[in-house]
Amino acid sequence: MALALAVCAGPVRAQLIEKLPEEMQGVGVDDKSGSQVPLDLRFRDENGKAITLAEVFTGDRPVLLSLNYSDCPMLCGLQLNGLFDTLAEITEAKGWTPGREFDVVSVSVDPLETTLRAKQTEQKYLQRYGRAGAAEGVRFLTGNQENIRALADAVGFRYKYVPDTREYSHTAAEIVVTPKGVVSRYLYGVAYDPQTLRLSLIEAADGKIGSPLDQIILFCFHYDETKGRYGPVARRVMSVGAGVTIFAMCAGLLPYWLRRTPSSAAANDATSINPAEPQAAEREPNEVA
Repeated sequence: MALALAVCAGPVRAQLIEKLPEEMQGVGVDDKSGSQVPLDLRFRDENGKAITLAEVFTGDRPVLLSLNYSDCPMLCGLQLNGLFDTLAEITEAKGWTPGREFDVVSVSVDPLETTLRAKQTEQKYLQRYGRAGAAEGVRFLTGNQENIRALADAVGFRYKYVPDTREYSHTAAEIVVTPKGVVSRYLYGVAYDPQTLRLSLIEAADGKIGSPLDQIILFCFHYDETKGRYGPVARRVMSVGAGVTIFAMCAGLLPYWLRRTPSSAAANDATSINPAEPQAAEREPNEVA
């Protein structure tokens, strides 16, 4: 069941399935981009400390938010494996680290999950990630049914409990959230393209992270919901190309313009006139003679 949900994680692909099994009906993700996450909801972190989401969304960094649970037999593990493997690639290439450029938050959909179990899951993925200092920006939260459901509804995450298997039926989606708790984008599935994930974080941070080149790339590329990644926008690419061409032309002509200063131009004009004057003076005595 979990694997089937992973395959049909994206909303477009889900529409291709005419009839879902009963345990999967009503499960999925509603795109609520632009919605505010209720920051007053209370949870417990992996150390058992009671916190509000306002203490997680501090306004400093974008957040990668997902709803999982530690005893999930397959899908949650696949999703978190894919996420942390991609984050390791981004860290290797760009030096980005949770707690500095972004945060990672997983909220358990199981109200019976203990903080001890959440702590074990946190340690498992920190070890998989293998980067010092990452614990500052990785959180695994647990809470009561009311607050879990309120958060899930706010971000459009539809899930259900299946009594026969004692499991939760859900899909796989990474929710990119701005530093102030506004839903920015959804990334579906269990494997994530490093550039797509990185650009999504840059976009959510509103330019507060990333290099100037990243901003140019983000300007030239548009997120394609059907493909789940950023693709080039022809008009923007042409605009940037034209700007680069003009800059290159100006840079090439600059040395010539610098040589053509007013003083050098005047000197050149004087040189072109003065040689004729001595010739006129030489002719005058001859004419008198």
